[in-house]
Amino acid sequence: MTMKKFQLPAVAPLLARKAWSVFLLALILVGVVAPAFNLLVPAGSVFHLSDYAIALIGKIMCYAICALAMDLIWGYTGILSLGHGLFFALGGYVMGMYLMRQIGQDGNYKSDLPDFMVFLDWKELPWHWALSDSFIATLILVVLVPGVIAFVFGYFAFRSRIKGVYFSIITQAMTYAAMLLFFRNETGFGGNNGFTDFKRILDLPIATPGMRMGLFVITGLTLLGFYLFSRWLVGSKYGRVLLAIRDAETRVMFSGYSPLPYKLSIWVISAVMCGIAGALYVPQVGIINPGEMSAANSIEIAVWAAVGGRGTLIGPIVGAFLVNGAKSWLTVTAPEFWLYFLGALFIAVTLYLPQGVVGLVRARQGFLKHLRHSRESGNPGPGSPVKPGMTAPPPSTDQKGGAA
Repeated sequence: MTMKKFQLPAVAPLLARKAWSVFLLALILVGVVAPAFNLLVPAGSVFHLSDYAIALIGKIMCYAICALAMDLIWGYTGILSLGHGLFFALGGYVMGMYLMRQIGQDGNYKSDLPDFMVFLDWKELPWHWALSDSFIATLILVVLVPGVIAFVFGYFAFRSRIKGVYFSIITQAMTYAAMLLFFRNETGFGGNNGFTDFKRILDLPIATPGMRMGLFVITGLTLLGFYLFSRWLVGSKYGRVLLAIRDAETRVMFSGYSPLPYKLSIWVISAVMCGIAGALYVPQVGIINPGEMSAANSIEIAVWAAVGGRGTLIGPIVGAFLVNGAKSWLTVTAPEFWLYFLGALFIAVTLYLPQGVVGLVRARQGFLKHLRHSRESGNPGPGSPVKPGMTAPPPSTDQKGGAA
Protein backbone atom coordinates (compact mmCIF):
# COMPACT_ATOMS: atom_id res chain seq x y z
CA MET A 1 0.00 0.00 0.00
CA THR A 2 1.51 3.31 -1.09
CA MET A 3 1.12 6.44 0.98
CA LYS A 4 -0.10 9.55 -0.83
CA LYS A 5 2.17 12.51 -0.48
CA PHE A 6 0.56 15.35 1.43
CA GLN A 7 0.76 18.61 -0.45
CA LEU A 8 0.19 22.02 1.09
CA PRO A 9 -2.05 24.45 -0.80
CA ALA A 10 -0.29 26.92 -3.06
CA VAL A 11 0.46 30.31 -1.56
CA ALA A 12 -1.99 32.87 -2.88
CA PRO A 13 -0.51 35.98 -4.53
CA LEU A 14 -0.33 39.13 -2.47
CA LEU A 15 -2.77 40.88 -4.79
CA ALA A 16 -4.63 39.79 -7.90
CA ARG A 17 -3.77 41.43 -11.21
CA LYS A 18 -6.83 43.70 -11.09
CA ALA A 19 -6.05 44.63 -7.47
CA TRP A 20 -2.47 45.52 -8.42
CA SER A 21 -3.85 47.84 -11.10
CA VAL A 22 -6.06 49.59 -8.54
CA PHE A 23 -3.12 49.80 -6.11
CA LEU A 24 -0.85 51.39 -8.73
CA LEU A 25 -3.63 53.81 -9.65
CA ALA A 26 -3.93 54.86 -5.99
CA LEU A 27 -0.14 55.25 -5.85
CA ILE A 28 -0.20 57.56 -8.87
CA LEU A 29 -3.09 59.58 -7.47
CA VAL A 30 -1.31 60.11 -4.15
CA GLY A 31 2.21 60.67 -5.44
CA VAL A 32 1.64 62.48 -8.74
CA VAL A 33 -1.91 63.63 -9.49
CA ALA A 34 -2.76 65.23 -6.14
CA PRO A 35 0.52 67.20 -5.87
CA ALA A 36 0.19 68.37 -9.48
CA PHE A 37 -3.44 69.48 -9.07
CA ASN A 38 -2.59 71.33 -5.86
CA LEU A 39 0.78 72.92 -6.63
CA LEU A 40 0.80 73.34 -10.41
CA VAL A 41 -2.82 73.90 -11.45
CA PRO A 42 -3.96 77.54 -10.94
CA ALA A 43 -6.40 78.21 -8.12
CA GLY A 44 -9.11 79.37 -10.50
CA SER A 45 -9.10 76.14 -12.51
CA VAL A 46 -11.79 73.50 -12.08
CA PHE A 47 -9.00 70.91 -11.72
CA HIS A 48 -7.31 72.73 -8.83
CA LEU A 49 -7.18 70.76 -5.59
CA SER A 50 -7.49 73.25 -2.76
CA ASP A 51 -5.39 73.32 0.39
CA TYR A 52 -8.55 72.55 2.37
CA ALA A 53 -9.16 69.41 0.31
CA ILE A 54 -5.55 68.31 0.76
CA ALA A 55 -5.77 68.78 4.53
CA LEU A 56 -9.11 66.95 4.69
CA ILE A 57 -7.96 63.99 2.58
CA GLY A 58 -4.69 63.79 4.53
CA LYS A 59 -6.62 63.68 7.81
CA ILE A 60 -8.97 60.98 6.52
CA MET A 61 -6.01 58.90 5.33
CA CYS A 62 -4.71 58.96 8.92
CA TYR A 63 -8.13 57.76 10.06
CA ALA A 64 -8.04 55.05 7.39
CA ILE A 65 -4.81 53.68 8.89
CA CYS A 66 -6.61 53.40 12.24
CA ALA A 67 -9.55 51.64 10.56
CA LEU A 68 -7.13 49.21 8.91
CA ALA A 69 -5.53 48.53 12.29
CA MET A 70 -8.99 47.91 13.76
CA ASP A 71 -9.72 45.40 11.01
CA LEU A 72 -6.65 43.36 11.94
CA ILE A 73 -7.66 43.08 15.57
CA TRP A 74 -11.44 42.94 15.16
CA GLY A 75 -12.17 41.70 11.65
CA TYR A 76 -9.46 39.03 11.54
CA THR A 77 -8.96 38.15 15.21
CA GLY A 78 -12.44 38.79 16.61
CA ILE A 79 -11.32 41.19 19.36
CA LEU A 80 -13.34 44.40 19.51
CA SER A 81 -11.24 47.21 20.94
CA LEU A 82 -12.83 50.46 22.05
CA GLY A 83 -9.50 51.93 23.10
CA HIS A 84 -7.57 52.43 19.88
CA GLY A 85 -8.09 56.18 20.19
CA LEU A 86 -5.54 56.06 23.03
CA PHE A 87 -2.78 54.67 20.79
CA PHE A 88 -3.65 57.20 18.09
CA ALA A 89 -3.37 60.02 20.63
CA LEU A 90 -0.12 58.71 22.12
CA GLY A 91 1.57 58.77 18.72
CA GLY A 92 0.18 62.26 18.21
CA TYR A 93 1.48 63.48 21.57
CA VAL A 94 4.97 62.11 20.90
CA MET A 95 5.08 63.99 17.60
CA GLY A 96 3.49 67.06 19.23
CA MET A 97 6.23 67.21 21.87
CA TYR A 98 8.85 67.30 19.12
CA LEU A 99 6.97 70.02 17.25
CA MET A 100 6.66 72.07 20.44
CA ARG A 101 10.44 71.89 20.93
CA GLN A 102 10.89 73.00 17.32
CA ILE A 103 9.13 76.29 18.14
CA GLY A 104 12.19 77.34 20.12
CA GLN A 105 12.10 80.99 21.17
CA ASP A 106 9.47 81.93 18.58
CA GLY A 107 6.70 81.42 21.11
CA ASN A 108 4.76 84.16 22.86
CA TYR A 109 7.11 84.15 25.87
CA LYS A 110 10.38 83.94 23.88
CA SER A 111 11.56 81.04 26.00
CA ASP A 112 13.16 77.68 25.21
CA LEU A 113 10.33 76.10 27.21
CA PRO A 114 6.91 75.61 25.56
CA ASP A 115 4.52 78.49 26.24
CA PHE A 116 2.22 76.50 28.50
CA MET A 117 5.14 75.59 30.77
CA VAL A 118 6.17 79.24 31.05
CA PHE A 119 2.57 80.16 31.84
CA LEU A 120 2.52 77.54 34.63
CA ASP A 121 5.85 78.90 35.94
CA TRP A 122 7.83 75.76 35.19
CA LYS A 123 11.62 76.21 35.30
CA GLU A 124 12.74 73.14 33.37
CA LEU A 125 11.44 70.39 31.16
CA PRO A 126 9.97 67.26 32.81
CA TRP A 127 11.97 64.05 32.50
CA HIS A 128 9.69 62.59 29.84
CA TRP A 129 10.55 65.49 27.50
CA ALA A 130 14.26 64.57 27.51
CA LEU A 131 14.39 63.14 23.96
CA SER A 132 11.75 65.40 22.44
CA ASP A 133 14.30 67.57 20.61
CA SER A 134 15.53 64.67 18.46
CA PHE A 135 13.57 63.72 15.33
CA ILE A 136 15.12 60.24 15.20
CA ALA A 137 14.23 59.61 18.85
CA THR A 138 10.71 60.89 18.14
CA LEU A 139 10.26 58.40 15.30
CA ILE A 140 11.41 55.59 17.58
CA LEU A 141 9.13 56.70 20.41
CA VAL A 142 6.14 56.98 18.06
CA VAL A 143 6.45 53.21 17.62
CA LEU A 144 7.76 52.35 21.08
CA VAL A 145 5.32 54.19 23.37
CA PRO A 146 2.05 52.80 21.94
CA GLY A 147 3.70 49.41 21.44
CA VAL A 148 4.95 49.06 25.02
CA ILE A 149 1.68 50.23 26.56
CA ALA A 150 -0.29 47.88 24.29
CA PHE A 151 2.04 45.00 25.17
CA VAL A 152 1.73 45.49 28.93
CA PHE A 153 -2.04 45.92 28.82
CA GLY A 154 -2.58 43.11 26.33
CA TYR A 155 -0.34 40.65 28.16
CA PHE A 156 -2.32 40.83 31.37
CA ALA A 157 -5.69 41.03 29.60
CA PHE A 158 -5.13 38.09 27.26
CA ARG A 159 -3.32 36.08 29.91
CA SER A 160 -6.42 36.45 32.08
CA ARG A 161 -8.54 35.30 29.11
CA ILE A 162 -10.69 38.40 29.10
CA LYS A 163 -12.87 38.27 26.01
CA GLY A 164 -15.88 39.78 24.31
CA VAL A 165 -17.69 42.73 25.76
CA TYR A 166 -15.57 42.63 28.92
CA PHE A 167 -12.42 43.29 26.90
CA SER A 168 -14.15 46.12 25.03
CA ILE A 169 -15.19 47.73 28.30
CA ILE A 170 -11.75 47.63 29.91
CA THR A 171 -10.12 49.06 26.76
CA GLN A 172 -12.53 51.97 26.89
CA ALA A 173 -11.92 52.38 30.62
CA MET A 174 -8.16 52.48 29.97
CA THR A 175 -8.63 55.18 27.33
CA TYR A 176 -10.89 57.24 29.56
CA ALA A 177 -8.41 57.03 32.47
CA ALA A 178 -5.59 58.19 30.18
CA MET A 179 -7.73 61.09 28.97
CA LEU A 180 -8.32 62.25 32.55
CA LEU A 181 -4.60 61.98 33.23
CA PHE A 182 -3.65 64.07 30.20
CA PHE A 183 -6.19 66.74 31.16
CA ARG A 184 -4.15 67.52 34.28
CA ASN A 185 -1.67 70.40 33.90
CA GLU A 186 0.94 68.87 36.18
CA THR A 187 1.52 65.92 33.83
CA GLY A 188 3.31 68.22 31.38
CA PHE A 189 1.12 67.55 28.34
CA GLY A 190 -0.55 70.93 27.98
CA GLY A 191 -3.69 70.11 29.95
CA ASN A 192 -7.01 70.84 28.29
CA ASN A 193 -5.45 72.81 25.40
CA GLY A 194 -2.83 70.23 24.51
CA PHE A 195 -0.20 71.22 21.94
CA THR A 196 -0.71 73.68 19.08
CA ASP A 197 0.85 76.65 17.26
CA PHE A 198 3.47 74.47 15.56
CA LYS A 199 5.94 76.34 13.38
CA ARG A 200 8.62 73.98 12.08
CA ILE A 201 9.46 70.37 11.45
CA LEU A 202 13.08 69.38 10.80
CA ASP A 203 13.83 73.13 11.04
CA LEU A 204 11.63 73.74 7.98
CA PRO A 205 8.45 75.87 8.08
CA ILE A 206 5.43 73.63 8.54
CA ALA A 207 2.83 75.95 6.98
CA THR A 208 4.26 76.04 3.45
CA PRO A 209 2.47 74.38 0.51
CA GLY A 210 5.48 72.15 -0.14
CA MET A 211 5.62 70.84 3.43
CA ARG A 212 1.86 70.34 3.51
CA MET A 213 2.00 68.34 0.30
CA GLY A 214 5.00 66.38 1.54
CA LEU A 215 3.09 65.30 4.64
CA PHE A 216 0.11 64.38 2.43
CA VAL A 217 2.24 62.16 0.19
CA ILE A 218 3.98 60.49 3.15
CA THR A 219 0.60 59.75 4.73
CA GLY A 220 -0.75 58.26 1.50
CA LEU A 221 2.34 56.10 0.99
CA THR A 222 2.14 54.94 4.61
CA LEU A 223 -1.51 53.94 4.16
CA LEU A 224 -0.72 52.00 0.99
CA GLY A 225 2.31 50.39 2.63
CA PHE A 226 0.26 49.30 5.64
CA TYR A 227 -2.38 47.87 3.32
CA LEU A 228 0.20 45.69 1.56
CA PHE A 229 1.70 44.68 4.90
CA SER A 230 -1.73 43.74 6.26
CA ARG A 231 -2.57 41.80 3.09
CA TRP A 232 0.68 39.84 3.43
CA LEU A 233 0.08 39.27 7.13
CA VAL A 234 -3.44 37.86 6.85
CA GLY A 235 -2.47 35.70 3.87
CA SER A 236 0.36 33.98 5.77
CA LYS A 237 0.16 31.04 8.16
CA TYR A 238 0.10 33.59 10.97
CA GLY A 239 -3.02 35.16 9.48
CA ARG A 240 -4.75 31.78 9.15
CA VAL A 241 -4.15 31.15 12.85
CA LEU A 242 -5.69 34.56 13.60
CA LEU A 243 -8.79 33.58 11.63
CA ALA A 244 -8.94 30.28 13.49
CA ILE A 245 -8.74 32.12 16.82
CA ARG A 246 -11.58 34.36 15.70
CA ASP A 247 -13.81 31.49 14.64
CA ALA A 248 -12.97 28.77 17.18
CA GLU A 249 -10.36 29.67 19.78
CA THR A 250 -10.97 26.52 21.82
CA ARG A 251 -10.25 24.30 18.82
CA VAL A 252 -7.05 26.24 18.20
CA MET A 253 -5.93 25.41 21.72
CA PHE A 254 -6.79 21.73 21.24
CA SER A 255 -4.75 21.79 18.02
CA GLY A 256 -1.63 22.68 19.99
CA TYR A 257 -1.50 26.44 19.42
CA SER A 258 -1.37 28.94 22.25
CA PRO A 259 -3.60 31.92 21.34
CA LEU A 260 -1.74 34.30 23.69
CA PRO A 261 1.30 35.15 21.50
CA TYR A 262 -0.88 35.54 18.40
CA LYS A 263 -3.45 37.77 20.07
CA LEU A 264 -0.79 39.80 21.85
CA SER A 265 1.35 40.32 18.76
CA ILE A 266 -1.52 41.43 16.51
CA TRP A 267 -2.75 43.70 19.31
CA VAL A 268 0.67 45.39 19.50
CA ILE A 269 0.94 45.67 15.70
CA SER A 270 -2.50 47.26 15.56
CA ALA A 271 -1.60 49.73 18.32
CA VAL A 272 1.65 50.73 16.60
CA MET A 273 -0.21 51.38 13.35
CA CYS A 274 -2.57 53.72 15.21
CA GLY A 275 0.38 55.47 16.86
CA ILE A 276 2.00 56.13 13.48
CA ALA A 277 -1.33 57.43 12.17
CA GLY A 278 -1.51 59.85 15.11
CA ALA A 279 2.03 61.07 14.45
CA LEU A 280 1.12 61.82 10.82
CA TYR A 281 -2.15 63.46 11.86
CA VAL A 282 -0.75 66.10 14.22
CA PRO A 283 1.48 68.13 11.86
CA GLN A 284 -1.30 68.19 9.24
CA VAL A 285 -4.10 69.23 11.59
CA GLY A 286 -1.94 71.46 13.79
CA ILE A 287 -3.23 70.42 17.21
CA ILE A 288 -3.37 67.50 19.62
CA ASN A 289 -5.30 67.49 22.90
CA PRO A 290 -6.85 64.93 25.28
CA GLY A 291 -10.09 65.06 23.31
CA GLU A 292 -8.52 62.60 20.86
CA MET A 293 -8.73 60.01 23.66
CA SER A 294 -12.47 60.42 24.11
CA ALA A 295 -14.67 57.34 24.05
CA ALA A 296 -16.51 58.63 20.98
CA ASN A 297 -13.32 58.70 18.91
CA SER A 298 -12.52 55.06 19.68
CA ILE A 299 -16.08 54.03 18.89
CA GLU A 300 -15.90 55.87 15.57
CA ILE A 301 -12.89 53.77 14.55
CA ALA A 302 -15.02 50.65 15.04
CA VAL A 303 -17.85 52.28 13.06
CA TRP A 304 -15.52 52.91 10.10
CA ALA A 305 -14.50 49.25 10.05
CA ALA A 306 -18.10 48.05 10.37
CA VAL A 307 -19.48 50.36 7.68
CA GLY A 308 -16.77 49.45 5.18
CA GLY A 309 -16.77 45.75 5.94
CA ARG A 310 -14.84 43.82 8.56
CA GLY A 311 -12.36 41.17 7.48
CA THR A 312 -11.74 42.72 4.05
CA LEU A 313 -8.89 45.22 4.69
CA ILE A 314 -10.10 47.48 1.89
CA GLY A 315 -13.50 47.83 3.55
CA PRO A 316 -12.37 49.79 6.63
CA ILE A 317 -10.43 52.18 4.37
CA VAL A 318 -13.57 52.76 2.30
CA GLY A 319 -15.60 53.13 5.50
CA ALA A 320 -13.22 55.75 6.88
CA PHE A 321 -13.55 57.83 3.73
CA LEU A 322 -17.34 57.43 3.52
CA VAL A 323 -18.10 58.23 7.16
CA ASN A 324 -15.62 61.10 7.50
CA GLY A 325 -16.64 62.53 4.16
CA ALA A 326 -20.25 62.52 5.33
CA LYS A 327 -19.16 63.99 8.66
CA SER A 328 -17.29 66.82 6.95
CA TRP A 329 -20.37 67.65 4.87
CA LEU A 330 -22.98 67.24 7.61
CA THR A 331 -21.09 69.19 10.27
CA VAL A 332 -21.26 72.17 7.90
CA THR A 333 -24.80 71.82 6.53
CA ALA A 334 -26.56 70.30 9.56
CA PRO A 335 -24.18 69.99 12.54
CA GLU A 336 -26.96 69.20 15.02
CA PHE A 337 -27.86 66.00 13.13
CA TRP A 338 -24.38 64.50 12.76
CA LEU A 339 -24.44 62.30 15.86
CA TYR A 340 -27.94 61.08 15.05
CA PHE A 341 -26.78 60.17 11.57
CA LEU A 342 -23.76 58.29 12.93
CA GLY A 343 -25.90 56.30 15.36
CA ALA A 344 -28.50 55.50 12.69
CA LEU A 345 -25.75 54.47 10.28
CA PHE A 346 -24.22 52.04 12.75
CA ILE A 347 -27.62 50.51 13.57
CA ALA A 348 -28.48 50.16 9.88
CA VAL A 349 -25.16 48.49 9.10
CA THR A 350 -25.53 46.11 12.04
CA LEU A 351 -29.06 45.07 11.05
CA TYR A 352 -28.96 45.12 7.25
CA LEU A 353 -25.30 45.20 6.15
CA PRO A 354 -23.35 42.87 8.48
CA GLN A 355 -20.62 42.59 5.83
CA GLY A 356 -20.49 46.34 5.24
CA VAL A 357 -20.43 48.24 1.97
CA VAL A 358 -17.66 46.13 0.46
CA GLY A 359 -19.51 42.95 1.41
CA LEU A 360 -22.63 44.27 -0.31
CA VAL A 361 -20.69 45.09 -3.49
CA ARG A 362 -19.00 41.68 -3.51
CA ALA A 363 -22.33 39.90 -2.98
CA ARG A 364 -23.85 41.80 -5.89
CA GLN A 365 -20.86 41.01 -8.10
CA GLY A 366 -21.08 37.34 -7.13
CA PHE A 367 -24.80 37.24 -7.92
CA LEU A 368 -24.31 38.88 -11.32
CA LYS A 369 -21.44 36.52 -12.12
CA HIS A 370 -23.55 33.52 -11.16
CA LEU A 371 -26.48 34.79 -13.20
CA ARG A 372 -24.26 35.40 -16.24
CA HIS A 373 -22.74 31.92 -15.90
CA SER A 374 -26.20 30.38 -15.63
CA ARG A 375 -27.36 32.11 -18.78
CA GLU A 376 -24.27 31.08 -20.71
CA SER A 377 -24.66 27.45 -19.63
CA GLY A 378 -28.39 27.46 -20.42
CA ASN A 379 -29.36 26.81 -16.79
CA PRO A 380 -31.60 29.59 -15.48
CA GLY A 381 -30.94 30.87 -12.02
CA PRO A 382 -33.44 30.73 -9.18
CA GLY A 383 -36.60 32.59 -10.02
CA SER A 384 -35.65 33.02 -13.68
CA PRO A 385 -38.43 32.44 -16.20
CA VAL A 386 -38.16 29.27 -18.29
CA LYS A 387 -37.67 30.05 -21.97
CA PRO A 388 -39.72 28.21 -24.61
CA GLY A 389 -38.12 24.90 -25.47
CA MET A 390 -36.13 24.84 -22.23
CA THR A 391 -36.85 22.27 -19.56
CA ALA A 392 -37.09 23.67 -16.07
CA PRO A 393 -34.59 22.17 -13.63
CA PRO A 394 -36.07 19.77 -11.07
CA PRO A 395 -36.47 21.04 -7.50
CA SER A 396 -33.51 20.34 -5.24
CA THR A 397 -33.95 17.76 -2.54
CA ASP A 398 -32.46 17.42 0.91
CA GLN A 399 -30.77 14.31 2.28
CA LYS A 400 -34.10 12.74 3.30
CA GLY A 401 -35.45 12.98 -0.24
CA GLY A 402 -37.92 15.82 0.37
CA ALA A 403 -38.04 19.06 -1.54
CA ALA A 404 -35.58 21.61 -0.16
